[in-house]
Amino acid sequence: MILSMLAAATAQPIQFDSLGLDPVALDLGFFSIKWYSLAYLAGILIGYWYLTVLTRQPGAPMARRHADDFIFHATLGIIVGGRLGYIIFYQPDIFLRPLDILKLWEGGMSLHGGTIGVIFAIWLMTRREKLSFLRVCDYVACVVPFGLFFGRLANFVNGELWGKATDVPWAIIFPNAPGDLPRHPSQLYEAILEGPVMFAILAFFFWKTNARYEPGKLFGIAALSYGAARFYVEFYREADAQLMEFAQRTGLHMGQWLTIPLLVLGLYLVITAKGRRTRVEPIAGTESVS
Repeated sequence: MILSMLAAATAQPIQFDSLGLDPVALDLGFFSIKWYSLAYLAGILIGYWYLTVLTRQPGAPMARRHADDFIFHATLGIIVGGRLGYIIFYQPDIFLRPLDILKLWEGGMSLHGGTIGVIFAIWLMTRREKLSFLRVCDYVACVVPFGLFFGRLANFVNGELWGKATDVPWAIIFPNAPGDLPRHPSQLYEAILEGPVMFAILAFFFWKTNARYEPGKLFGIAALSYGAARFYVEFYREADAQLMEFAQRTGLHMGQWLTIPLLVLGLYLVITAKGRRTRVEPIAGTESVS
């Protein structure tokens, strides 16, 4: 009897409300801090720390001072690029309400837009400091999984970007999703694939191979890793409400269409990386690498 009751209980989908999660991490009444904001902060700070670790290795393309300068511009690139990317790709009608563009606390950030913003920040810094654009991109790519991981966890805590209806044992009923149906926790799928898995792949190639001496290779591997993970998980993720018709008409979600150029770019960079390898003189450290 007890076993049958337990079996019946575990067969029931998980109610999101029963998890005790709250989008607000700290509420002081007159001021509140959301987990979404803390996720961005954690990703940037931990990513910066890891970047300083990478730049201490022989043949690094930039020094500590460059990393210090970059982190400020990258933060702006993430915020501005991510917000504008979301509006352009997912909800262009926000441009009709200019003040709504600034309402970051209501959510609405695009990873693809944030990526463009960060790449632009790298381009500005490397042009000014006369550094190798692709090699700096390689090092920055290695720290990206931190931000992706915390960002996806924040999506889950917010109960947003839920998955499609399913009957898997770990299905969750999200209160804001239509139909009161059990759904894939696709935010967690993305958190794992874009976070720990992507980090492990990049760490292996950085520390165990000569990939960091082949300009563009790590950047390409990151683009392929993220692109493949995003494209795959989108099959389990519900399309944005305003783009549901677009997904039905084209057969793919907007996120998947935006990922295809990233996959092509990543493949090109990986295939051609060996041909760009040259003798690397250190920006930081004392060793050169031929």
